[in-house]
Amino acid sequence: MTELPGSGMPTDIPPIEGDPIRVLVVDDHALFRRGLEMVLAQEPDIEVVGEASDGAEALAKAMDTTPDIVLMDVRMPKRGGIDACTAIKDAVPSTNVIMLTISDEEADLYDAIKAGATGYLLKEISIEEVASAIRAVYGGQSLISPSMASKLLSEFASMIKRTDDRQQVPAPRLTDREMEVLKLVAKGMNNRDIAKDLFISENTVKNHIRNILEKLQLHSRMEAVVYAVREKLLEIT
Repeated sequence: MTELPGSGMPTDIPPIEGDPIRVLVVDDHALFRRGLEMVLAQEPDIEVVGEASDGAEALAKAMDTTPDIVLMDVRMPKRGGIDACTAIKDAVPSTNVIMLTISDEEADLYDAIKAGATGYLLKEISIEEVASAIRAVYGGQSLISPSMASKLLSEFASMIKRTDDRQQVPAPRLTDREMEVLKLVAKGMNNRDIAKDLFISENTVKNHIRNILEKLQLHSRMEAVVYAVREKLLEIT
């Protein structure tokens, strides 16, 4: 099966050195939250800084704890995960959101990407794989469960056809360096690898990515991949 670059399930990624990755767990099922917390508590480089049972509570906790990663279900009472994702990205831009859900609806996947989610994983993955997913997203990757990636590729094909069928609207102009960074992001490379490839610092990479997202009015690296495919900066086979 063809996968979206940088979106497949991660292999076993070793613990990250330095400060622990701060994680907020959001799910309306208390038992599932407890299970995640127990598993993540065994990881030396991951710290669960809070939990929430719905989107409204998630926003409040995110603003209070400023987590690095929010693990959140899509469908919850009071305020759904997608709406909460948009609010969290607006309130705490440095936070990455991973949707961890049973929903394999294409509409939920697309809406999550538009809302700024950096990952969309189905709960069919083993709970032990969640730690590797957290490390991967923290390291700058975008992740989608393989079964959902194929659906996204189909949407890409339709998107490209629609783009070809209508008059092109001039895209915002990116610098040559920003174009180089965007192409590497679209290939699934994390900030560290991009920095090595271009012989620049990771902070410089982060600044370029922030400028790219601002110019293109996008919310996440995953949306940047969609843009790169639509503008034919990246070939998917």
